[in-house]
Amino acid sequence: MRNIKVVLEYDGTDFVGWQRQANGRSVQEEIETVLRLITDEFVTVTGAGRTDAGVHARGQAANFKIESSISLNDLQRALNSLLPDEIIVHSAEEVPEKFSARYSARERFYRYFIVQKPTAIERNYCWQLFYPLDVDRLNDAAALVRTTKDFQSFCKANSGVDNYECNIMSAGWSTPSPKQLVFSIRANRFLYGMVRALVGTMVDVGREYISVEEFRKIIEAKDRREAGMAAPPQGLFLEEVVY
Repeated sequence: MRNIKVVLEYDGTDFVGWQRQANGRSVQEEIETVLRLITDEFVTVTGAGRTDAGVHARGQAANFKIESSISLNDLQRALNSLLPDEIIVHSAEEVPEKFSARYSARERFYRYFIVQKPTAIERNYCWQLFYPLDVDRLNDAAALVRTTKDFQSFCKANSGVDNYECNIMSAGWSTPSPKQLVFSIRANRFLYGMVRALVGTMVDVGREYISVEEFRKIIEAKDRREAGMAAPPQGLFLEEVVY
């Protein structure tokens, strides 16, 4: 049995998320269906992150086990020829038997994009916000994120996790172009809905709806009901998974 790791890019607009679900198309199901065609085997694909409906990925990692002797180059070519246009396999490699895309990951890197002007082309890849946001206040909030360990206030209820601790390597806001803001965050793990909840609550700080001190109190409350709305999914990208 061979253990294969792939790195994927996908446009999440028309998917119900990464994970196979009964209510629509998922990225996992599309890949598993194509692998069945290629290998004539029932294959289960494990992703590094279970992105939500509408969330995108430029560097999602996944692994699966097959008995087929197909070469890696032929496997990658076959996947890319049969998968829908919204999914691309950038690389494929054999990894040790115990490797898991989910549990072997050391770091995950996400970015969230906000555009402060009307856009037709980018509407599925950003959050369009038309009120002013104070970048200094946003980065003051991000500084608190960097020193936080417990993110229960930013985790969806009934997520089924054993603990809410995440080790944040970096977190901050930038303005790469006029009318665009980008939140970047790197951590060893992320809770269900965490990045979108953080962004939505920090936007409340940036628009001066709440203060930085109130943001600190939301963190300390360890209660999702105290935090702000979740930012829309289309602005979120899983950029990289590090092993």
